[in-house]
Amino acid sequence: MSPAEDRPPTSTLFVSGLSHHSAPLAVRERLAMEEDKLREILADLAGRGVVAEVAVLSTCNRVEIYGVAEVPAEARAAGFRQLGAYRGVPMSVIEPLLYTFTDAEAVRHLFRVTASLDSMLVGEPQITGQVKDAFVLAQACGTVGSVLHAAMTQAFNVAKKVRTETGIGRHAVSLSHAAVELARKIFGALEGKAVLFLGAGEMGELAARHMSEQGALPLYVANRTAARAEDLARELHGTAVPFERFARLLSEVDIVIASTAAPEPIVRVADIPAALAGRGTRPLFFIDLGVPRNVEARVNDLDGVFCYDVDDLRAVVESNLRERQREAQRAEALVAREVARFSVRLHDLDVVPTIVSLRDKLEAMRQAEVDKALARLPDASPETRRALEGLSQAIVNKVLHGPIVKLRDSSRAGHGRRWMETISELFGLSRRGGTEPDR
Repeated sequence: MSPAEDRPPTSTLFVSGLSHHSAPLAVRERLAMEEDKLREILADLAGRGVVAEVAVLSTCNRVEIYGVAEVPAEARAAGFRQLGAYRGVPMSVIEPLLYTFTDAEAVRHLFRVTASLDSMLVGEPQITGQVKDAFVLAQACGTVGSVLHAAMTQAFNVAKKVRTETGIGRHAVSLSHAAVELARKIFGALEGKAVLFLGAGEMGELAARHMSEQGALPLYVANRTAARAEDLARELHGTAVPFERFARLLSEVDIVIASTAAPEPIVRVADIPAALAGRGTRPLFFIDLGVPRNVEARVNDLDGVFCYDVDDLRAVVESNLRERQREAQRAEALVAREVARFSVRLHDLDVVPTIVSLRDKLEAMRQAEVDKALARLPDASPETRRALEGLSQAIVNKVLHGPIVKLRDSSRAGHGRRWMETISELFGLSRRGGTEPDR
C-alpha cells in the first residue's frame, strides 16, 4: 500500500512554505525547482514515511509543501532541508522565512493561493494553472490521497467561483493590458482594427498578444532587430515591417502601440501630416508605453490624432487596482464560506477509514454467521436464505448507526480522534484501517 493510500487517523493537513510575503527574491529563485527534481523530492518524502500525502508548489513567487502528516513540523523540516540541500541554501537561512498552517487554516491558505488572493498581483490567472500542475505531478508520483485530492479539487472549484462570481480578474493592472483595455474603450470592439506595434520587447509582445486575442487585424510589427519582429509577427499571423519604414503604415492603421527603449521620440510631428492626408475622418490613436516617450508630445495637439502615454495608462491601472481590491474583499468572503464547508467535509474524511473498517469487520462477522446458519439448514428455501440475509444486514446497520453518528458528530466538534481510538479498541480495529487478527 502506498503512503497516499495509508493515512493514519491522527494525520494533519498542513502547508509549509515561503513566498514573496516572507522571503526575498534572492532566496525564492534559489529554491525554485524543475519538475524532475520535484519528482525526486516527492518520492523521497513519501518513501521515508514523514508524510502520508504530499505535493510541492514551486513558482517564482512561492515554494510550498502541501501535505498530510502525523508530525507536520518533521515533514516541513525534511522537505525544506532537501530543497535547500539541492540548491546549497542552509536551513539557517530558510527556517526564519517559513510559515506553517494546519487544518482549516491550511485549507484557507490553499483556497486563497489558488484563487490568486495571495498573489503579488491579486487576480492574476497563472497561479491556478501552477497549482494544477503541482497537483498533477503529485498524482503522477502517487503521493496524493483522499485528503489532498479533496482539498485541491475544491480549491479549483473555489478559484472558478471567485472568477465567475466576482470581478477580480476583469480589471487590467499591467500597462500592456491597460493599453488594450483603453483601445477597447475607445473603439468599442477591436475586431478588424489595424494595429502597428513599434517595439517587440516584453511589454510590446504582451500588448500584441492581448490585441490578437481581441480580434484586432491586420497586425504589423516593427522592431530595430528585424529577426525579433519577424518571430513575433509569425506567432501572431501578422506582418513584419522594416523599422525605418514604419511611418509609411501610419496612414493605414487605426492604432499604434509604441514600446521601444529609444532615448528620444521615434514618432515626430513631421511624420503625421502625410499619414492624415489619406485617412479622411478616420482618427489615429497612439498608445505610448515608452519611458522616455516614443511619441513626441506635440503629436497630441494635431487634429484627428489622440495620444495616450504611460501616465494616462497608470491612472487606468491605479483605478483598476482599487476596483480589484474591492472585488478581492468579496472573494475573501466567498473563500471563508467555502473553508467552513470544506472543514466539515475534512473532519468527515478523517473518520472515514474507521467507519469503513468497522463496517468491513461487522460485515465479515455477519457473513460468517449467516454461512454457519445456512450450513445447518441445507434444505433452506431461497425465501429463507433471503430472509436470513435481510435480517442479518438489518442488525448490522442498526449496530453501525450509533458509532457512525457518534464518530461524525464528535469529529465535527473536534473530538473525533478520541472516539476513533475508543471505537477501534472496542471493536478490535487496527490503527491503519484493517482489523486486528482474531485470537
